Amino acid sequence: MQILDCTLRDGGYYTNWDFNAETVDAYIRAMNGLPIDYLELGYRNNPLKEYNGKFGYCPLSVLKHVRENSKQKLAVMLNEKSTTPKDLDKLISPLKGVVDMIRMAVDPKNMERAAVLAEKVKEYGFEVAFNVMYMSKWDQYEGLFEKLPRLNGVVKIFNMVDSYGSVTPDEVRTIIATLKKYLTCQIGFHGHNNLQLGLINTLTAIECGVDSVDATILGMGRGAGNLNMELLLTYLNKHAGLKVNFNELGDAIQAFQPLYEKYRWGTSLPYMISGANSFPQKEVMDWVSNRVYSFNSIVRALDNKKDKKEDNAKYPVLEVTKKFKQVLVIGGGNTVAEHKEAIHEFLQKNPDTAIVLSTARHAKLFLGCEQPVFYCLVGNEGHRLTANVGRKNYKGTCILPPYPRAMGTEVPEYAELSTYELPEISFIDEYKDSVTTVAIQLGLNLTDGEVYLVGYDGYPGSVLSEKEVALTHENNEIFAGYAKTRGCQMKSLTPSIYRTLDVTSIYQLID
Repeated sequence: MQILDCTLRDGGYYTNWDFNAETVDAYIRAMNGLPIDYLELGYRNNPLKEYNGKFGYCPLSVLKHVRENSKQKLAVMLNEKSTTPKDLDKLISPLKGVVDMIRMAVDPKNMERAAVLAEKVKEYGFEVAFNVMYMSKWDQYEGLFEKLPRLNGVVKIFNMVDSYGSVTPDEVRTIIATLKKYLTCQIGFHGHNNLQLGLINTLTAIECGVDSVDATILGMGRGAGNLNMELLLTYLNKHAGLKVNFNELGDAIQAFQPLYEKYRWGTSLPYMISGANSFPQKEVMDWVSNRVYSFNSIVRALDNKKDKKEDNAKYPVLEVTKKFKQVLVIGGGNTVAEHKEAIHEFLQKNPDTAIVLSTARHAKLFLGCEQPVFYCLVGNEGHRLTANVGRKNYKGTCILPPYPRAMGTEVPEYAELSTYELPEISFIDEYKDSVTTVAIQLGLNLTDGEVYLVGYDGYPGSVLSEKEVALTHENNEIFAGYAKTRGCQMKSLTPSIYRTLDVTSIYQLID
């Protein structure tokens, strides 16, 4: 049985296939001392719109460097859906003598087309492997197994890919038994770890006589990640007598530990739900990395997908019968607490002002206000409203984005009868599930006058996290959308470093 390590290829979903030279060199050195047969380094891609790093394209210079330093056979992957036979001269012809195997990511619905591409790849002299995705849904592809004999004599390894991390050991046994009726080539298994079944499914596949299995260092891989190579090797060392140099294995782990500390891949409740229901992981990866979305909202969105619902709840559309002189939108920045006395004085002097809390973070500070209070419920804000206000103190109106909402709907039970949804988002085409978008749209609906901001401080410092950079860009785009609609920049009454805001001191508006 052969073992393939695909850390750089599968782990690249977290790093955009960028790995620094020190990490890669340490990885190659460690792999040389371990019982690994193949290293899968990344993709050979046609140009893409989004950014991919060096292992998203695997330029020849990079592959030659690895070839010169690695004792293992080397593999790269082609995306069948975006590769045609006419692309092969450019994509794989230069790799002769450098790469041993071309693996192809194959959607089962494209099996016949993929077989044609595989025949062409084999003509170039490479070993060919199929990574056939969506294993847990193969029974939904009519005639899939009957198409497989065409691969015999062409494909060296037919890999079962548990894309959603959702198959069970019994299903592994059944599928392998079926494959053996149609295939004479080798069979492999590539598992994901949504339900923590990566190890038991891989061991079951080995028990059933597969010829190849995949794993990654620290389980680094798309979404919930893969089977941990160190776990597989440790088990096989103990129970199958596989010789493992644990010093080298420790070096491999150490090389990727900083990346694990940064990205924290691995399974979580949303990945478990997506795996159990065979949902794609790409959306879940985006949701999990978005600080706005709570686990409840992610699970709710997945449940809605499972039940084929647009949304799990619908509320009356907000009808504005009275316009206010102005609106004050309150964000979550520290300046709200720092200038709370001035904000309260401003509200006392301007009683015809609607208070819109884009987040309930500072809601306690405004419980005693006489003005109408509106709470924007997006993402985790329903939970935050309960934590900071609660049933006893709740007086106001909750506002939702327009129906249907991508992440579903969560409204505290005590606020059910005072919750409304916006009829539309009209001032911007993007970021329609942002609390700031909802708050500003509500402000535009409630007044023909000024929509002021407080508590939109921005993120100071020369080095920002990826989330801070993304949120800064998002808010600037939202504020620019307002300016385009109203013909003037929004005014922030507290300090802000957002370049798209007109900062005006609240103190000049009070005596």
